[in-house]
Amino acid sequence: MDVQGLAEVADAQLELARVETSGRHAVTLMGDRDSDLRQTVIALAAGHRLHDHESPGEATLQVLRGDVELTTASADETLGEGDYLVIPPERHGLTAVTDCAVLLTVATRA
Repeated sequence: MDVQGLAEVADAQLELARVETSGRHAVTLMGDRDSDLRQTVIALAAGHRLHDHESPGEATLQVLRGDVELTTASADETLGEGDYLVIPPERHGLTAVTDCAVLLTVATRA
């Protein structure tokens, strides 16, 4: 078994995001484009965002560090550390209210 500490992964990704011009950095912990399940830790420096994009399928978001805002055409939701959300199956974007790291889980062939 390969045990990974999510807190350590989140902190490492945040350090990398803070020095990137894009203000973000990510690492896939499990899965790839050919997998049925993919889990990725995404870090965003405060004020940066993932622009609106289509929903990749069934997906969840867990906030590991900081605060984020998930926006859709029908609603906006602010989430804090420890919060968990099923991402609605519609176009959405994610903004870092503070430096943040999230765990994105996607079932690509649900």
